[in-house]
Amino acid sequence: MNPIHTSMRPLLRHDGVWEGRYKLVDAAGRTIDEHQSRIEVRFPDEGDVHYLQRNHFWWEDGREFRGEYPGVCREGVLFWDNELIRGRAWSVDEYSTVLTWQRHDSPGAYLYEIIVINEQNNVRSRTWHWFRDGVLYQRTLIDERRVAP
Repeated sequence: MNPIHTSMRPLLRHDGVWEGRYKLVDAAGRTIDEHQSRIEVRFPDEGDVHYLQRNHFWWEDGREFRGEYPGVCREGVLFWDNELIRGRAWSVDEYSTVLTWQRHDSPGAYLYEIIVINEQNNVRSRTWHWFRDGVLYQRTLIDERRVAP
């Protein structure tokens, strides 16, 4: 059985397909980038992967990006280590998850992410706080709605 079912049950509330908008702002709050998103979150019961996230991003100018990010749960912590990111996540309570991670394409930068899901499991808010050399230099603000189970 997938260990997330026993050690990280609140995370299961994120199962499904989420659509929303990402907004990247600098430390002063000025918009750097905005794009649409479709995120699929799954918790496989078979195999070595305990968490699977598929991302699809698109911009008004026609650009697109797709990625798939498997994770493994060990001792109540979810870990990622793939071509884009290395990090981990913890359930704080039934509504909140905290992640710390690094992007391989942003050397020296590290991120803290907070995800909060509502009581109905159909709306969530995510914020990424980007630091480099101990200084906050940008944030990503994400608002999403579940569009499919």
